[in-house]
Amino acid sequence: MTSNSRSSRIRVLVAEQAARRGARVGVVDVCAAAVTSLPVGGAGMSAMSRTAASHPLCSTDDISERLEELQLTLGEGPCVDAFTHGAAVLAPDLRAGELQGCWPVFADAALETGAHAVFALPLQIGAITPGVLDLYAQVPVRLSGEELADALAFADFATLVLLDARIEESAPSDDGAPKEHMEDLGGYRAEISQATGMLTIQLGVGIDEAFVRLRAYAYAQGHRLTTVAADVVSRRLHFSPDADPTRTDEGT
Repeated sequence: MTSNSRSSRIRVLVAEQAARRGARVGVVDVCAAAVTSLPVGGAGMSAMSRTAASHPLCSTDDISERLEELQLTLGEGPCVDAFTHGAAVLAPDLRAGELQGCWPVFADAALETGAHAVFALPLQIGAITPGVLDLYAQVPVRLSGEELADALAFADFATLVLLDARIEESAPSDDGAPKEHMEDLGGYRAEISQATGMLTIQLGVGIDEAFVRLRAYAYAQGHRLTTVAADVVSRRLHFSPDADPTRTDEGT
C-alpha cells in the first residue's frame, strides 16, 4: 500500500469517528479509529514538552487513561522514551525481562492495570514533537509491518490534528479574546499546567523542577497526577520549599 493511499484511508476512518460524535475531527477520533483498525484494546495521547508540564490529552478507556497518567507520574515508560528519542517504542510483552529492566516501576504498574503490550508513537512534524500516541493491548501482541505502518500513519495524522487545534485555540475570537479550550481535545488536563505554574511560585523553582515535585508527590501518595494537580489548583494542597506539602479540607 502506498503512503498516500494509507493516509487517505486513515483520514476517512478518523472522519467517520468524528461523524459519529457529531463533531469536527479531534485527537479523540484518531485514538478511537486506531483502536478499531489495529489489534489493540485502547489508545491514549499525551501532550509532551521539554519546556512545560506534560499532560494527558485523551484516552479511549480507563486502562489507557491510567497508562497515560502512570507514565507522566513516574517519568518512565514507552511514552517517555518515544518522546525523548523521537522514535517509536514497541513493547509487545511487558513481562519480558529486558522491558522490566528498562521500566522497573512502570512495567509492573502497567501490568496491574491490565495492559500487557504498549506501543508508543511520537507525534512529529519536522523538528516539532508535540506529544505521543500510545496504543495498548490486554494480551502480548506484535504488530505486523502493515499494522505498524498504519499506527505510524495514525500518529502522523494526530500530529496535524493536534497542531491545528493548538493554532485555533490560541487564535483570538472576533471580539479579540482568546478562544475557549476546544472540546475536541477530550481528556485534556489543564489543571496539571496550572498546578505546575503555582508550584513554581510556592517552591521558588523552575517549571521542570515544579513538575518533578508534583509527579513525585503523586507517586509517593499513590494518587493520580490529575487528582493532585486539582488539589493544588483548588488550594487544598500547598507545597513549601522548607516543609512537606500540607493539605487542608477546603480551599482558601
